[in-house]
Amino acid sequence: MAKYRAAVIGMGWMGMLYDLRPGEGRIPDRFRIDDVDRPTPELDVHRKFHYHNMHRLKGWTPTTYAEALWDRPEVDLVAGAERDPKRLKVYQERYGVDALYTDAEEMLRKEDLDIVAIATNTKGRADLTCLAVEHGVKAVVTDKPMAHTLEEADRMVKTCADAGVPLLCGATTTNHPSFATARKLVDSGAIGDVVSMDVAHALAQHQNWSYFLNSPPSWVVGVGDSPRRESGSDEFGGQGMMVTEDGLVVHFRHGAPELRLTGTAGEMLRGGPTEWRLWQDVETSSGVGRGVGRGVGRVEMPWPESVIGMYNRVVHGLSDLIDCLEGRLDEPKNSGRSVAVALEVEIALKQSSDRGGARVDLPLEDRSLGLNYDWFR
Repeated sequence: MAKYRAAVIGMGWMGMLYDLRPGEGRIPDRFRIDDVDRPTPELDVHRKFHYHNMHRLKGWTPTTYAEALWDRPEVDLVAGAERDPKRLKVYQERYGVDALYTDAEEMLRKEDLDIVAIATNTKGRADLTCLAVEHGVKAVVTDKPMAHTLEEADRMVKTCADAGVPLLCGATTTNHPSFATARKLVDSGAIGDVVSMDVAHALAQHQNWSYFLNSPPSWVVGVGDSPRRESGSDEFGGQGMMVTEDGLVVHFRHGAPELRLTGTAGEMLRGGPTEWRLWQDVETSSGVGRGVGRGVGRVEMPWPESVIGMYNRVVHGLSDLIDCLEGRLDEPKNSGRSVAVALEVEIALKQSSDRGGARVDLPLEDRSLGLNYDWFR
């Protein structure tokens, strides 16, 4: 018997639509948020995959919150909320769910849920997250971006923390189990004291660097921000630097790898979805380096654990949530707390760039500050 009752709010791209035609790849159209008469692809014949129990799986795996929740043996997908009746009907046919609502608050009030996935557009996620906690939900996952403003992010993090509810914000690479391995290496001193990080971009909705912070950001400088795009996004498009209270420097620079952590005794590099590399300082007999008759060289070492060959951001994130519910994890790797930190840094970088690269101290006093996102977010 399933342990957890779950529901999805929002049957859009990540709520349900992405998985309707897995054999043909992504559905070609991104559907506008406020267009109720949107096309809904035909259903396919499918089965459960239980991806989370496999180390390697060829072919298609669950990609949406609905599919990933339905696929877990510990979870009963029992309800759903969506404004579009046509999508609710498809959800009912695909997952055998009869508790269907056009009002998410009514669903939260009536269904005694344990896990809720909020896959609406960004505007409503903060209110729905807090409402879910108010009605006794024990774990929340939202799609990315987490929220528009710092006030919204603050409210989400505090509400969940006060109630002991794990909050996962988005299907990103940080959900991959290899990030936990990397964090354990850092904490064990495998590369010494981490002194800097290099990151390709500062986008909070795709962040992974804040997972490795041990102290809050102290100040930033940023340059080269770009104007708001036609898609609606004004996310930071430039380069910059952030310094934490304990002196760690994070560089956001074009051309950098996805993530590089440099320490006093080694380095770690993440270059792709399943690629991690590790270098450590070891004594050599070359006679070159520190001391007489010996040297110290930075040598590439084997990654200590096998990296899952295929990764699934939604499935791995859900595994984190369940690990939190069952006491194996304190918070998801891509927690709301970490994403909120990244959001504030990104906003501060934009402010610095607007001021000609001037230093901006954190935390920001004005919590109404925020970002705009692409129209389909």
